[in-house]
Amino acid sequence: MSNIKHLLNGIIKENPTLVLVLGTCPTLAVTTAAENGIGMGAATTFVLVFSNLFIALLKNLIPDKVRIAAFILVIATFVTIVDLVMKAFVPALYATLGIFIPLIVVNCIILGRAEAFAQKNKPIPAILDGIGMGLGFTLALTVMASVRELLGNGTIFNIPILPEGSTTILIFILPPGAFITYGYLIAIMNRFKAKYN
Repeated sequence: MSNIKHLLNGIIKENPTLVLVLGTCPTLAVTTAAENGIGMGAATTFVLVFSNLFIALLKNLIPDKVRIAAFILVIATFVTIVDLVMKAFVPALYATLGIFIPLIVVNCIILGRAEAFAQKNKPIPAILDGIGMGLGFTLALTVMASVRELLGNGTIFNIPILPEGSTTILIFILPPGAFITYGYLIAIMNRFKAKYN
């Protein structure tokens, strides 16, 4: 049962984006289209899961003095794998996400989970925590990107939703739209948590 708690924790109670307000740089930058939200979320989830696993496995071998440097080395290894795989198999998405793929290395969600959870737990809970946090991050990015894409372009996943010729609100696909949408989503999450906690 506690393993399920680790999995579900990142989706609502400790959602990294909407509750802990971590990883805001890629959240604001890449969420102009729902496709980008899923792509960035999937890349981050992969890195979270495998870096958590390896840090949990190696925790007793890593000297405390070089702990953070070792964590970053593990994280950078999996970011490099994601970077090369995306470049080879989804070049259009890779080009859209651009610099934000290599910047996963310094994403505070990943380093934070390594420090706060993976180094203190066994591999299975660490994997489940990575999956939960990754799903929460992916869900937040995808919802935010879908709202921005719908209001700014009239589409979701490039599928037309609004009738042709309807008015869209250009600001939502521009940087200010990211802040507006993010603020509303945080407010909705706070309201939801206050009501159901």
